Amino acid sequence: MENTETQIRADSSAEPMAKRRGKRIGIADVIIHSILMLMTLFMIFPFYNVVLMSFSNTVAISKQAVYLIPTVLDLSAYDYIFHDSRFWNAFYVTLFVTSVGTLVNMFATVTGAYVLSKKGYPGRNIIMSGILFTIFFSGGLIPLYLAMKDIHLINKLLVMVLPVAINTFYLIICIAFFRTLPAALEESAKIDGANDIQILYKVILPIAKPMVATIALFYAVDRWNEWWYGVLFMTDTKFLPLQALLREILTNFSMLQTNINASAVLTKGMHPEMLKMAILVVSTLPIACLYPFLQKYFTKGVMIGSIKG
Repeated sequence: MENTETQIRADSSAEPMAKRRGKRIGIADVIIHSILMLMTLFMIFPFYNVVLMSFSNTVAISKQAVYLIPTVLDLSAYDYIFHDSRFWNAFYVTLFVTSVGTLVNMFATVTGAYVLSKKGYPGRNIIMSGILFTIFFSGGLIPLYLAMKDIHLINKLLVMVLPVAINTFYLIICIAFFRTLPAALEESAKIDGANDIQILYKVILPIAKPMVATIALFYAVDRWNEWWYGVLFMTDTKFLPLQALLREILTNFSMLQTNINASAVLTKGMHPEMLKMAILVVSTLPIACLYPFLQKYFTKGVMIGSIKG
């Protein structure tokens, strides 16, 4: 009998909760969701338009029929890109700069941030002041070029890696994160006989995976989009990165009239916009594929510090 009464009370108390859960969405919720969906469409549409134009043809682009609904499927622009030796050469250069550059960035940033996060490190304040000084002031373009020339990095791929080995803003983020970690972790590892290098790579980094993955993605995007140092320090066109080649095509279409490959572009009937959009798609797609694999670390990064132990 008592069990029956308890069950009735539980059912009666669950009914209001079920009603609250089944409450209809209010007008404010509808308005907020509508605004967010509209903003999402505004952000997605430019990419959607780029993809459509890259698969379109001259007639469709001239009629502006590709902006909303695809009417044709023309792969001539992609065929031209993938058979252009300049594109593949620039792609391999960018791939090297992205892979090697990201490794150098992460090694220099993580190790430097770990050392500078220690309050007892001698000369730490002076070093931090020097690092913060670089945020507001730089040596200038001419001294930078002369420095790269003196160390023989002109027309070397490392010129797009070493001068940007550390991003000051990312370094400060890493320092702030390492300071939030409890000192007991390092103390217990030292008691077990671990040195500083072992503590960093076996204790700290496994805990810091969300931060490391996020900073690594930021660095990878920066290196993939590298074009300024390529234009500045590369006199040999075979060392131009992909984004520099893309910039050359986007901003200087007049070169096609004097280029040996101009006849190939014109005889295939490709509209200049087709070629531009196809290069945009090809140059953006590889780095965009990294985001789904690292998104789980972004979610964990947001939750860091939100739950107290």
